[in-house]
Amino acid sequence: MNQRHSPPLNTALLLAPWILTFCVFWVYPLGYALFLSFTKYQTLTNTAVWAGIDNYRSLFRDDIFWIALGNTSVFSFGTIPVTTALALALAVLLSGNSRLQDFFRSAYFLPSVTSVVVVALIFTNLYSANGYVNGLLRTLGLPYPARGWLQEPSAALSAIMLMDVWISTGYYMVLLLASLQTIPKDLYEAAELAGASKWYQFRRITLPMLRPALLFVLVINTIKSFQIFVEIYVMTKGGPLDATTTLIYMLYVNAFEKPDMMGYACALAYIVFLITLVFSLFQMYLLQVDRAVGE
Repeated sequence: MNQRHSPPLNTALLLAPWILTFCVFWVYPLGYALFLSFTKYQTLTNTAVWAGIDNYRSLFRDDIFWIALGNTSVFSFGTIPVTTALALALAVLLSGNSRLQDFFRSAYFLPSVTSVVVVALIFTNLYSANGYVNGLLRTLGLPYPARGWLQEPSAALSAIMLMDVWISTGYYMVLLLASLQTIPKDLYEAAELAGASKWYQFRRITLPMLRPALLFVLVINTIKSFQIFVEIYVMTKGGPLDATTTLIYMLYVNAFEKPDMMGYACALAYIVFLITLVFSLFQMYLLQVDRAVGE
């Protein structure tokens, strides 16, 4: 009798540390944040007064929220397609086994493992009024923002987006490259014997087989883009004139710089969560990974 029940018991014991950690550090904070989103929480006195949906109502009436949502949307829809396309192109180009290709794989991957704070500080210097970018444009006789890229409301967000593409492309390239190398070579050999062109092979073999990996890249890229914070905090603090204020930076300001706005920040956190969830589900529906794998 004991032997019959020992495997489930052993499984439960082995899973217990993970389940406990998951409940303490994930389930409880999520539940408590949801509760706080319906309260007026005072951080300094640790008191919460029930407010119903007032935080959500105030959020949708806040002009800064709509500015932050617009900036976050521009950042996400501006970087995700470019990053994914570049990562896919590099993965296809570097799918061989030569030593030179190994060097380029490492070179493209290096920015993604470098501290974001360090990269942000370097690019802050490059984007300054007397930085390398302005110096290069001045030499070429091209127009440039005299105050620096991060001090110009019309250019600051685009400059950060360009930096993010440079940082992220190598990481997604490695993910796609790993998936690309699992595609059976027999499929390409059969297509070549049938007279299929390289472009036809890419559309009919490579892309369908890469669909699960592309979905993974798109989902984690969406989550990352909607949670953009470190770059904004280090480089612009949401400025100039809220031109780079994003949803997560707005959340940070309300949660940790205003002692009576934690409930408001929690409401914002759940709005960001729902937006990210909707986009992720839409991407899953659009790519139809289950059907692609089944075929």
